[in-house]
Amino acid sequence: MRVALLSYRSKPHCGGQGIYVRHLSRELVALGHEVEVFSGQPYPELDEGVRLTKVPSLDLYREPDPFRVPGPKEYRDLTDVSEVLTMLAGGFPEPRTFSRRVVKALADRVDDFDVVQDNQVLGYGMLDVEDLGLPLLTTIHPPITFDRRIDLSQTRDPRRRWALHRWYSFLRMQGKVARRARRIITPSEASRTDIVRDFGADPEKIRVILLGVDEMFVPPTAPRVPGRILAMASADAPLKGVHVLLEAFADLRRSRPDAELVLVTRPQPGGRTEKLVAKLGLGPHVRFVSGVSDERLVELMGSAEVACVPSLYEGFSLPTAELMACETPLVVSRAGAIPEVVGPDGLCADVVTPGDARALSDALRALLGDPERRARYGAAGRARVQELFSWRSVAHQVVQQYDEVVAEFHAERGTTPPASIGSPTDQPVTTPDTTRATATAVPQEEHPC
Repeated sequence: MRVALLSYRSKPHCGGQGIYVRHLSRELVALGHEVEVFSGQPYPELDEGVRLTKVPSLDLYREPDPFRVPGPKEYRDLTDVSEVLTMLAGGFPEPRTFSRRVVKALADRVDDFDVVQDNQVLGYGMLDVEDLGLPLLTTIHPPITFDRRIDLSQTRDPRRRWALHRWYSFLRMQGKVARRARRIITPSEASRTDIVRDFGADPEKIRVILLGVDEMFVPPTAPRVPGRILAMASADAPLKGVHVLLEAFADLRRSRPDAELVLVTRPQPGGRTEKLVAKLGLGPHVRFVSGVSDERLVELMGSAEVACVPSLYEGFSLPTAELMACETPLVVSRAGAIPEVVGPDGLCADVVTPGDARALSDALRALLGDPERRARYGAAGRARVQELFSWRSVAHQVVQQYDEVVAEFHAERGTTPPASIGSPTDQPVTTPDTTRATATAVPQEEHPC
């Protein structure tokens, strides 16, 4: 099958979108399918055999100059103008503007693909894909509506609340597009519930397909660092519960002065996290790590005696499963899909009430003091990952959804599915021209993530 996989931004090492694009595309190619990823910046890292078509935006949120105003020569068309005006008005334009650009790119290549998969773009342009003659499958990881609720709950400043409402205004568009989706796949039952409740999507159109864990996540060969706690946050945002963890860690250090906290995140300079670290006097005992290689990330995960996932919500929490693969025992929040990932309380993690710093501190203290239970949790976590979380299994299930969507699309139109539609093979297939392609339909622009 010939697949166009669309992702408006695909940051390689953190955030679910880029990780999902890389691993799903690799496994689809290994099953014998042809995959071309269409992505805006930051561009994904892709494996051999997966083609990349760059659909560049103006990259308004890039580091080190986020919310930049482009120079006059950077504007190419009215979509670029719309992108900048929306940003200046406090909105987030990328899903909408990417969807416009990618539909224009697909319009000239309809005969090159059998199916299109939208990786949570949910821009209005997605409604035009099937009008081009291409069946569309939609992935939601889940909706970002919970992020909005948490952010709004953390501020009473009317100006800040207005700014948040403006920033999240793209969710109205995403809800409208989700309600018209032919088929939606999502990684957890919790996410499925939220898509139905917050976007009003038809539950009969939603399929749950768990995510996978890459085989590079393995138990450590070196001894773990005594007293080390590790946590990961793809964004320095209230949703990730870092502030709860810092309060719990401050309490923990009263009885465990040897404890140290490694946070795999990049705090906003002068933001809430940095201020709280200073207020609690934790500066010498908290270390921030970001921008590390995959190999270094695995080392860090395996170096901790205990890992913590304090999020107030997660639609799946891939880092949780990756930590389990490293046999790192966990203390996690009973939030969103996290309990689905770790299984019953006491199997491979202690599960606490989200937002409860005292309960989190008590659970961390107890687990740090119980090496036998840590070993049991670690072994059980890795066994659970090996049983349930395989990217190859994800690819097989996604292909089944492709087959159903393609058949339904052509049956509605009374047309015959392309001859390239067929059952996947379990054997890797070498396809010609496996170098990464660069879009010719849009201007080329390289930029680091």
